[in-house]
Amino acid sequence: MKALILAAGRGTRIRSVHGEHPKCLISSDGEAILDHQIHALFAADIREIGIVVGYESEQIIKHVETRYREHLHRFCFIHNPKFETTNNIYSLWVARDWLRGEAFMCLNADVLCEPDILIPAARTTAPISMIVDPQWRDETMKVIIRNGRVAKMSKKIPRSEFSGTYIGITTFSIGIQRDFFRSLDKLVAGGHVTEFFNVAVQELADTGVKVGFTSTAGLSWAEVDDPADLAFAREHVFPKLAYAAAA
Repeated sequence: MKALILAAGRGTRIRSVHGEHPKCLISSDGEAILDHQIHALFAADIREIGIVVGYESEQIIKHVETRYREHLHRFCFIHNPKFETTNNIYSLWVARDWLRGEAFMCLNADVLCEPDILIPAARTTAPISMIVDPQWRDETMKVIIRNGRVAKMSKKIPRSEFSGTYIGITTFSIGIQRDFFRSLDKLVAGGHVTEFFNVAVQELADTGVKVGFTSTAGLSWAEVDDPADLAFAREHVFPKLAYAAAA
């Protein structure tokens, strides 16, 4: 299994406290979100990591080249030339050739989580699988689960209907790649480049493709999109990751 980290975005909502830097380089005690993702992926036995870059791409590349010098053969940097005008659907689409022929895990670059959250996701046998927190979180994508599969995903799902909160990490099997990439191709060709790639996942779910899920199981995570998210992450998530690394 490969991993793809979508790190091309500009992160305008966090810039007031983070400056002109990619969100994935937000750090605590010298460890960036990106570092925690890489360590978690290695712990889940995922050895090849693609990083889609765009905004301030040189900062990300330099960070990886400096900190993972002995593992550079495991990394591939893919540039999203339209990062200023597109969303993560386009970032995933530009990486499709690198992904072909192998199962992969796709992570939004602003997701911080305990490493054990990734291990069940890396072992899933579902064609597509989303990591879900059973608890409600404001301003994030929610899911509705029916008959053991994700039936609907949207930020507009009300609390009265939701089954869980999607944390921004999805896995894709080899067997579903052809249909998934075909859906991406159609959406991008149709100009839907400002959408989340979950639009393509929803299309497949609507045709009967099983979209499974694994749970955060009470472990800590955060999506760091604005100053309030960062405050939450620094209080509740970064300390646990630092403790785990030291143990």
